[in-house]
Amino acid sequence: MSGRWRILRNAATGKVVLARARWCSSFLCHLRGLMFVSDLPRDEGLLFVTGSESRANSTIHMLFMRISIGVVWLDKSGRVVDKVLAKPWRLAYGPRQPAQYYIEANTDILDRVKIGDVLRFDEVVS
Repeated sequence: MSGRWRILRNAATGKVVLARARWCSSFLCHLRGLMFVSDLPRDEGLLFVTGSESRANSTIHMLFMRISIGVVWLDKSGRVVDKVLAKPWRLAYGPRQPAQYYIEANTDILDRVKIGDVLRFDEVVS
């Protein structure tokens, strides 16, 4: 599944939250993330997948980042458990509750989701 793109939707409303979220489950994808990216389209981001719900495994760093990003953490059922504006060169950001998935995207994603929303990401796009 690594490298495939998904559509992120609000499960209750069907509204698109992110039109293109790249499925990121490999070690290399997790390691690289959005480091060195200087411009991020409003409708694209990364959907990171971990093996189980955890606070430690879903903590991110912002070293070598050039831009601020919006980060949204989801539990195993896709429910938003936390979100944050992550700024460049900060050592770590982690969710308040365990998460199995997290999204790194343009900062305006934070305006499109709220804690408690359930997101679907079962639609594959090319």
